[in-house]
Amino acid sequence: MIVADVMTRNVISISPEATVEDAARMMLERRISGLFVVDSSGDMVGVITEGDLLHRDELGTERHYPWYLRLFVSPAQQAADFAHAHGRHVRDVMTTEVLSVAHDEPLEAVVALMEANHVKRVPVTQDDRVVGVVSRADLLRALIGRARHAAPAQASDADIRKNILDALEQQSWAPTTTLNVAVNHGIVDIWGTITSESERSAIRVIAENVDGVTEVHDHMVYVEPYTGTVIDAPDERR
Repeated sequence: MIVADVMTRNVISISPEATVEDAARMMLERRISGLFVVDSSGDMVGVITEGDLLHRDELGTERHYPWYLRLFVSPAQQAADFAHAHGRHVRDVMTTEVLSVAHDEPLEAVVALMEANHVKRVPVTQDDRVVGVVSRADLLRALIGRARHAAPAQASDADIRKNILDALEQQSWAPTTTLNVAVNHGIVDIWGTITSESERSAIRVIAENVDGVTEVHDHMVYVEPYTGTVIDAPDERR
């Protein structure tokens, strides 16, 4: 999937000439935490978020540096802080360095961008113009849309067992030499030894994702890798 498949096309934006009060009111009315700032030519010139409005003179939350810190804070930074606290227009308080993603980028690129920069939404561009926005909520909606709701595929028990074993063989971490898989009418039983609870979860996930599987029973035993001590033996049926 690419960004264009999941993005929201209705972009809520505001002019850089709008007032700070206009921006705050729009965010409250639309129940959103940020707005893209678009000029009269349709070009995105910045973004304004709730965070940009935290340190305001009206709230008594303007940044004030002790005299000894002012020695280390540049005059340019102090001037920028003053503009953020007292500026009346969006252009005075907006963030001008805006991350964006192309409409034909894969979703992996969006997730990586969000994680690396700790952001919840990213504008989507095409030919240098904003055509949409993709947010974490859009990714969740895409996840729900692709969830498999169809009835389990018809497969023989032998095919199911082979597919599970083949999937395990593809994973370098899987302890394939210590596992045994049995399948009866789509119900999978897995025996064997593992050396971590992470292995237990991942092996179960592999089995559950094989077409035709209706239930997975975990009989695997967790053995401490250095001493060989059995740390945990599961219940008869998990």
